[in-house]
Amino acid sequence: MISPIQIKKHPFPSLLYLEWTLLAITALTAVIPPPLRRFRPKPPELSICGVFPDLSVCNILPELSIYSLIIFALMGLRLPTKNHKNKIIYTTIEILLILITGLFGERFARLFPFLYIILVTRSCLIFQLPGRVFVTTLSFTLFLVTTQLKYQLFNFQASPQAQERYRFLILNSSLVFGLSLVFVLLMMNAVLSERHSREKLAIANEKLRQYAMRIENQATLEERNRIAREIHDSLGHSLTALNLQLETALKLWQSNPGKAETFLATAKELGSKALKDVRQSVSTMRYNPLQEQSLERAIASLLENFHRSNSILPICQINLEYSLPPEINTAIYRITQESLTNISKYADATEVKLELTTTRGNLRLIIQDNGRGFDLRQNTTGFGLQSMRDRTLALGGELNINSALGSGCKITVNIPLTRLT
Repeated sequence: MISPIQIKKHPFPSLLYLEWTLLAITALTAVIPPPLRRFRPKPPELSICGVFPDLSVCNILPELSIYSLIIFALMGLRLPTKNHKNKIIYTTIEILLILITGLFGERFARLFPFLYIILVTRSCLIFQLPGRVFVTTLSFTLFLVTTQLKYQLFNFQASPQAQERYRFLILNSSLVFGLSLVFVLLMMNAVLSERHSREKLAIANEKLRQYAMRIENQATLEERNRIAREIHDSLGHSLTALNLQLETALKLWQSNPGKAETFLATAKELGSKALKDVRQSVSTMRYNPLQEQSLERAIASLLENFHRSNSILPICQINLEYSLPPEINTAIYRITQESLTNISKYADATEVKLELTTTRGNLRLIIQDNGRGFDLRQNTTGFGLQSMRDRTLALGGELNINSALGSGCKITVNIPLTRLT
C-alpha cells in the first residue's frame, strides 16, 4: 500500500501524479479496443511474439510486460539522490522494464514514447546536467533501435508499398519524439533551476535571519557598553572632581573658610551636573556632552574645570583646520575627559600638556603629564583606558600609551579623516 508520506518524499509529487495519470490513460487506450475496430482489418503484430509466436517465452511475456509497467510506475515513488552507483542501477532497471514492456507486449507498444519521456523526467531529478543529457540521448537511441527492429519485423508481413509508408511514419515519429525529449529536458532544467534558486534564496533568508539576530544581540551588547562608557565618562568625571573639591574644602575649612566656601560652591555645581548626567543617562541614554558647542570650547571647559580642581593650568594647543563630524568630536571630548580624570585621580602631576591638531587626512590628539606614571603591563586593562581604545577603534583610529613608573604618561590618538569624509 502506498502511504502519503512516500508521495510527499518525492521532489515533485504533482509530477508523480502526472506520470501515473499518463500511464493509466495510455494503458487503457492500449487495452480497450477502439470503436469499430472489429470492422477494420487487423494490423500486423509488431512484437517479437507477434512474428515468432512459437517462442517458448511468449506465453509468459505479456503478463511480464504488465508487471514491468506496474513496477516502472511504482519506481517513481523513491528516487535515488545520493549514491551515484544506485542512480545508475536505478536507471538501468528502468530501461530494462521499458524494453520488456515495449518489445514483448504489443498492446503496450504505444507506451514506448511516454515511458522514455518519464525516464528522461526522472533522470533530471537524480542526475546533474551531463547525466541528464546522456539519458536523453540514450532514450532517443533506444527508441530508434526499437523502432528499427519493429520496422524489420514489419517487413516480414507487409507489402513494399506499406513498408515505404511505414518508413515515412517512422521518420516523422522519430523527429517528433526527439524534439519532445529535448523539450522535456529543457523544461525540467528550467524547473529544477528555479527550484534550486528558491532553495538558495530560502537558505540565504535563513542565514540573513540568523545574522540579523546576531547583529541585534551584538548591537544590544554594544549599546550596553556604550551606556556604561557614557555613565563612567560623564558621571565618573563629575564625581571625581566633586570629591576633590570636598577634600580641599575640608582642608581649608579651619584655616581659610572663605576659600573653602569657594570650593564648596564648585562642588555644588559639580553635584548638580552629576545629577543632571544621571537623569539624562537614565532617560535618553544619548547625552551629548558638547551641547551644541564647538569642540575647542568644550575642551576649554574641561581644562578650566581641571585647573579649578587641581590648581594645574594645562598647556593647550588646538589647531583644527576644519570642522569635524559629530562622532569624532564626541570621541575626542570623551578621551580628553577620561585622560584628565585619570591624571586627577592617579598621576599626582604638576604639568599637563594637550595638543589637538589636524593634518591632511588625519587628526592627532596628544595628552601628556609628568606624573608618577604606571607599568603598562599591569595597568592597561582598566575600564577608562579600554573605553578610550574602544572609541578610537570605532573610528578606525589608533591609540598609543607610553608610560613608565616615575616618568609620566603620554597618550597619543591618531584618527584617519579620509575614511569618514
